[in-house]
Amino acid sequence: MTPRKPTLYWEYIKVEELLSLQSGLAESDADLSNDEVMFIVVHQVDELWFKLVLRELVGVRDLLARPHVPEQDLGKVVRSLRRVVVLFEQLSSHFALMETLTTRDYLAFRDKLSPASGFQSAGLREIELVLGLEEAERIPLGFEGSYRAALRHPNGDRSPALDRVEAREQDSVTLREALDAWLWRTPIQGSVPGQSGDTETVDAFLKQYLGAIERESRTFTDLSQRDAMTPEDVARLEGRHERGLASARAFLFAEDVSDEQSERAKRLRAALLFIESYRELPLLSWPREVIDAIVAMEQAMLIFRSRHARMVERVIGRRTGTGGSAGVDYLDQTALKYRVFKNLWAVRTLLLREEALPELGAAHFYDFHPDAKLTTQ
Repeated sequence: MTPRKPTLYWEYIKVEELLSLQSGLAESDADLSNDEVMFIVVHQVDELWFKLVLRELVGVRDLLARPHVPEQDLGKVVRSLRRVVVLFEQLSSHFALMETLTTRDYLAFRDKLSPASGFQSAGLREIELVLGLEEAERIPLGFEGSYRAALRHPNGDRSPALDRVEAREQDSVTLREALDAWLWRTPIQGSVPGQSGDTETVDAFLKQYLGAIERESRTFTDLSQRDAMTPEDVARLEGRHERGLASARAFLFAEDVSDEQSERAKRLRAALLFIESYRELPLLSWPREVIDAIVAMEQAMLIFRSRHARMVERVIGRRTGTGGSAGVDYLDQTALKYRVFKNLWAVRTLLLREEALPELGAAHFYDFHPDAKLTTQ
């Protein structure tokens, strides 16, 4: 047997190749200012972080997309999502380094970049696709009719970036779809999809929950009205109470989706409420951790987008972006609107204190014992 060649650090991680990639448009990085080399390095590292984020998200999606997810695998899901949170925190931290550039420093080489733009990052576009950001939810960069147009060469030719993104678009399922399918299978009051009377059980739970919301809101409103300064304040608080109940009813009974999707949407939202509300039950503890990790992941990504906008505004103000975008205005819009897991955020408005929750049915179903099987997994 031939002895294995000794592994050397610089060969394993390709140090020399890495250090030769910071020249930008010049023959050598020796021809560039320190500012420009720093700019290049930060964005190269960003793309490497994106690569790691993408790998973790694909792994999470594939685990949740299976028709049966073993309970022990939910720990893997949570660990991967927590890693993604840290990765986005690292990405956000890079903006502090970028802010060591003064406006004049950046303007010294900015013209070289046109029409390049961070919008052309195939890595970030792939992440959005894996998460499940829909075409209709996207904010146009500027003159392009689609984000794909920005990934072509100026003469219209295809690019490796476009090839990567279009290959990713062929994935059969997104993380949002996989998560929804997994949540949909959640036992609610011991009832599972396909079981006789499941629809009625879900409806009964939602009605009980809405009643609990109404009682809690009524108590809070009454206390607030007692301390109101004017009749107008009393009326304003009453109006807020009524609007809150109407909004809760619309969300719980999926009045905001098409009729053909309403039953599925109701069950998904009921599952979220059920897992969050009864999270102390043994077989709901890991599902709740998955939900919380998804929220933390999306929050970290939104913070990254917002931090990006503030860095750009600090360095170049509200100039038009090098790729023709609205610059800071575009970045601010993505931070506000690019939410994929809307139900997970919306349900937080409706969660109740433990003492106010509807009575739990079939509690034994959620214990750890030989006969219990949580079919969400």
